Amino acid sequence: MERRLLVLAATAFVVAAVLYSAWMPGQFTSPLVDRSDGLVGELAARDQPATRLFRTADVLAGLAIVLGVALTPRVRRERFAWLGLAAFGVLVLAGGLFPLDCAALGDPVCELGPLSLSHHVHAVTGVLATAAVLAAMALLSRYWDTCLAWLITGAALGVTALTLAAIAGGYPAGLAQRGQATLVAIWLVYVALRLLEADDPPLSLGQGPHVVVQGAGPVVLISAGLGGVSSHWDGVAAELARSHRVIRFDRPGLGRSPASPAPPTLYGEAARLAALAPAHPEQVTVVAHSVAAWHAEAFVRLHPMCVSRLVLVDPSRADRDRRASSLGRSVGRWLPALGGAWGAAALALLAGPVVHRLVSGLPDRGRGYRTGRVLAAAVGEFLARRDMAADLRLVRARHAFPDVPVTVISPVTVISAGWRARRQERLAGDLNADHVRLTASTRRIHLAASGAIIDAVRGL
Repeated sequence: MERRLLVLAATAFVVAAVLYSAWMPGQFTSPLVDRSDGLVGELAARDQPATRLFRTADVLAGLAIVLGVALTPRVRRERFAWLGLAAFGVLVLAGGLFPLDCAALGDPVCELGPLSLSHHVHAVTGVLATAAVLAAMALLSRYWDTCLAWLITGAALGVTALTLAAIAGGYPAGLAQRGQATLVAIWLVYVALRLLEADDPPLSLGQGPHVVVQGAGPVVLISAGLGGVSSHWDGVAAELARSHRVIRFDRPGLGRSPASPAPPTLYGEAARLAALAPAHPEQVTVVAHSVAAWHAEAFVRLHPMCVSRLVLVDPSRADRDRRASSLGRSVGRWLPALGGAWGAAALALLAGPVVHRLVSGLPDRGRGYRTGRVLAAAVGEFLARRDMAADLRLVRARHAFPDVPVTVISPVTVISAGWRARRQERLAGDLNADHVRLTASTRRIHLAASGAIIDAVRGL
């Protein structure tokens, strides 16, 4: 998937280069714009016959550039360079949305009449776009340090200087500015070639999940809910560690664990719990929240001799009949690679802390939810829910539940007082479990009412 992602990013830049060069054949459709004096942007002026064509080309070129940057694998030291290239794409798009009123250099009458806000916006975005792309070219040339990159960048800087001098001196600037636009298009193609020649980006920085171990005594294994991390259970773990050996972990891509190239599965998560549990004959108490309750139940059914007690905290429902769609599976396979791209990093930086606070009720102190890797892993777990639920139903049909004490802890809130409470009650009956109902203002009972979880672990 990583190689395909690079190919998609390179394709986006090539498409952007073609669209950005639409002025080459299109300039012959606008005879009012002088080819030696008029600027390329004047071809899209409102009074030109092909204005819609050029404006559409600019909008699509800007979108293609932004898409190419979003799909490019993230290299931390290059962030400002790619940010400049993304800004260039946004400004090119804005230039297409806000065209000139008329060809200012080619039509002397143009400057005499009142000019709209769109005309002034286009002029500003044109200057900013030039600055952004030249900065991006210079920074990437510095990082890549190739003769061809420096040659294109140096030529673009020189031609830009000639264009500014020509405009300031009243000389024909169209030829110089066309040379600049040509070099920018060549640069976009060069970026595409660099991506195609690049090695596949690594998905992970280490091996195995991040594991936290506290205390000594009987082992308690804690598994966080959908998109959750081990640090969400700091309070519960600290209290249990007084008399137990508490093991917490981050699933692949979440928290401080490296990403996995494969989407999550029920059997994989059950095997992960088995790997973290102590060796036989020592047994473990498993505390699982939300969708992790499925992993824990599968672990108990598949490894009945390993578990001494099971505590399910607000377990998710697993009675859906349908598996995930082929589209959902395809997206899930792409997510690990997308999590390492600039687009995921930008989205996580903007939305990650807010979504994390809404879901967990906690601030993102470790800044973990500001990374594309964590965002991709959380979405991947959500997309895998249907397949996990279907696999759990198969495990239930093939493997009887052993004689293990189970406690199901359910929050009684306005939202969960109906169907969710009834399903959890039915689950407690199926597992012959003690059903503890807690009145709470939130479903995050591992934060609001941790005492019930600690009592359940201790068998009280």
